[in-house]
Amino acid sequence: MLFNSYIFILIFLPLCLTGYHFLNSRRMYRAGMLFLLGMSLWFYGYFNPWYLLLICGSIIANYCIYRGMIRFNAFVKPIFISGLVINLGTLAYFKYTDFFIRNVNYLFSTDLPLLHILLPLGISFFTFQQISFLADSYRGIKGAGYSFLEYASFVAFFPQLVAGPIVTHDILIPQFSDEERKHIDWELMAKGLALFTFGLAKKVLLADAFGNVANLCFSGISFLNSPTAVIAMLSYTFQIYFDFSGYSDMAIGLGWMLGIDLPVNFDSPYKSRSISEFWKRWHITLTSFFTKYVYIPLGGNRKGKTRTYVNIFVVFFLSGLWHGAGWTFVLWGIMHGLAMIIEGALWEYLKRIPSLIRGILTFGFVNIAWIFFRAESIGDALAMIKCILRFRPGSIEGISVLYSPLMKKLGEFFSSRFELPVYFQTALFLGAGFIIVFFLPNAKHMAQKSINFRLSAVCLAALLTWCLFSFSGMTTFLYYNF
Repeated sequence: MLFNSYIFILIFLPLCLTGYHFLNSRRMYRAGMLFLLGMSLWFYGYFNPWYLLLICGSIIANYCIYRGMIRFNAFVKPIFISGLVINLGTLAYFKYTDFFIRNVNYLFSTDLPLLHILLPLGISFFTFQQISFLADSYRGIKGAGYSFLEYASFVAFFPQLVAGPIVTHDILIPQFSDEERKHIDWELMAKGLALFTFGLAKKVLLADAFGNVANLCFSGISFLNSPTAVIAMLSYTFQIYFDFSGYSDMAIGLGWMLGIDLPVNFDSPYKSRSISEFWKRWHITLTSFFTKYVYIPLGGNRKGKTRTYVNIFVVFFLSGLWHGAGWTFVLWGIMHGLAMIIEGALWEYLKRIPSLIRGILTFGFVNIAWIFFRAESIGDALAMIKCILRFRPGSIEGISVLYSPLMKKLGEFFSSRFELPVYFQTALFLGAGFIIVFFLPNAKHMAQKSINFRLSAVCLAALLTWCLFSFSGMTTFLYYNF
């Protein structure tokens, strides 16, 4: 089930909020948690009923491993290792089997058939979440012992189930047990609805429109000229920004409606003045996961500069591979890893560069790296970069019609009255993207302020209505694919 779908907004969400808060208002807290767990499983199973077997099996297996570590303390290490093998093996089977076969066929000139395994939605997220739980339990970072209901609710909580944030148990499970959070906070409910609406607008009105251009251009790189290649690059840069930012806002907003605080996963990353700052703002919980469970166990920065740089490289190699089973994703991760290493080695010189210049350079590097992330192959990515650098002029008129109908009409309105070029709407839309990304406060801050004014409520209602009438094809969020 998609957040940006009629069934979710008009049926699932009202039913979920009504049932959960009604049961809690009658002090039926356990029934309320069971109801929320059932709704979360319905949300996940709506994509494909067979997915329920996977997630339920994963939850049961990991909970048994967790209880086994508590009960059989003398064998805690082998039990923990078996849990890692089960989780990583399951993830590898579904996500990387065909990738492995393709590379074996290429290296050894074999013709092994691909299995064409369907990647279950959210498997990367809920697998990492459960690995973090087992790792913390192995280290002794646990409570008196979580119940199965608490654990299952922690893994399956629908706002963050399929695209994050990656939440640790010490953040989420205590909130499920806090009776103060069971009472409806109408102010928090209003803030949650506002933030959900902002996120929905980012996805439906902005990300999908930029995606129309990016999808067309990346599917026909050989036909691009330099201006259209630059527009394609910027369009994907804005698409993935508004898509992921929108999902993150909607997840936090949904949590607020249920009385739950989810961690911030996205904090205006394109405003960063360095690559290290970018990774403190982009997919914050994934960065935290790799830092806590990979970088620090490898030695972090405690074993000299060389070892530190090796650890950074390993983390970003794995981050790229986590995002997708393809060498384009791996190369994207390596690019960011090398950038982090170079930045760390030369920081004493780089920090002398004016902040604005560092910001422009960081944004430029992120744009180039996104080309590899989005392209179907490394060759396609290099072809687009060559097209950009070749400075081959050409028309962009055909791209303009792919943006949203409203912006197209605004462009035509201004063009007809002020004799502006017919592709003015493209510049208008890209300009709107830059303004929102670089000059507006983040949506969470706006949501916290918006409910103080009656006019804001009317504007939010209008924005939500606009989004509902703008649904087209129920496009999935990009991070559903990772």
